[in-house]
Amino acid sequence: MSSILSLKDATLALDSNAGRIEILHGISLDVAAGETLALVGPSGSGKSSLLMLMGGLERATSGQIMALDHDLSAMDEDALARFRRENMGVVFQNFHLIPTMTALENVATPLELAGRSDAQERARAELEAVGLAHRADHYPSQMSGGEQQRVALARACAPSPRLLLADEPTGNLDQATGETIMDLLFDLHAKRDTTLIMVTHSNSLAARCERVVRLRDGQLDNETHLTSVATEARA
Repeated sequence: MSSILSLKDATLALDSNAGRIEILHGISLDVAAGETLALVGPSGSGKSSLLMLMGGLERATSGQIMALDHDLSAMDEDALARFRRENMGVVFQNFHLIPTMTALENVATPLELAGRSDAQERARAELEAVGLAHRADHYPSQMSGGEQQRVALARACAPSPRLLLADEPTGNLDQATGETIMDLLFDLHAKRDTTLIMVTHSNSLAARCERVVRLRDGQLDNETHLTSVATEARA
């Protein structure tokens, strides 16, 4: 399979009151089109920061990040925003829904920003796909955490992204609700032929991915393919 995302010697450093903090060190990684990839590791290892680099939500201090043959490192903020809108969907642990908008309006927003004339109709279809057609006119405060995450998933998938990034998508949910969200996520991935990259602390969720990359202290530790990960998760 061809590479849809490629990082070469990518580093990330941020300035703080305590001085410069080195977060990621020389990350080189290729992700194949259609692949499911889990990023795992202890807290503070750089998993979420790496995901943000992949999505152009953080800018690499050095190195190169190529996504769909575009150099994210060379884009300005406007170009990055357009690229994400057209090619990427992102699901966060804390949902990041707009509280003053209904479920339908939250899902329709990226479509309207992209100039889609069928934004409302497409948003309704996406809510139906995640089992929330009956919640279209409800606000986030009127929904459970699992329902809010389903709305966030519908919003991420609505523009038919080539890349779907998920940062601890079940982190704020109970086990049963989290499993429902993951079933939806993998089902949407399979039906729409997206590339799925997910940050998780859960071995059982990682075991559902074709490849697992482990980080430690801001560096790649090792990677494992499906069969050995599944064995580890059952242990």
